[in-house]
Amino acid sequence: MKQMTKKLTALAVIFVLHSSLFALHSSAQKYALIDMEYILKNIPAYERANEQLSQVSKRWQAEVEALTTEANTMYKNYQNEVVFLSQEQKQAKQDAIMQKEKEAADLKKKYFGPEGELFKKRTSLMSPIQDEIYNAVKDVAELRGYQLVLDRASDNGIIFASPKIDISNEVLGKLGY
Repeated sequence: MKQMTKKLTALAVIFVLHSSLFALHSSAQKYALIDMEYILKNIPAYERANEQLSQVSKRWQAEVEALTTEANTMYKNYQNEVVFLSQEQKQAKQDAIMQKEKEAADLKKKYFGPEGELFKKRTSLMSPIQDEIYNAVKDVAELRGYQLVLDRASDNGIIFASPKIDISNEVLGKLGY
């Protein structure tokens, strides 16, 4: 029992020493913040890319809505004529309506689906900007010796951060803005 107590005491001492060393080591690390929203608002290429995405999105949405409206009109006409139609005519009209609805759904998926045209367009426009920002942040972090750079705009966990550790303007300067 006495030997067990010595082992537990030794483990406790090692744990306390390890914890103290970890605390000293972590306090020596340098941190910085950026505000990605602020950086992006100050990059004209980002605003142009957003405008381009907005325009193409509106155009594609209008195409989808036109097909949906056409399908709705076909359905309303069908409802008005249904009493005068033979069974074959009813089936043909129903099939045509369903086909039009499927076209609208397929077009919507093509443009706005998870791997759709809008996603591809956004990736092609935004990736170069994001890569440029990442490289600028990395350069500034390496130059100033930061081990960690957090985005204040996307991290809701940050309640307060000193403006002294915000390097957003330095990143913009590195980007030439």
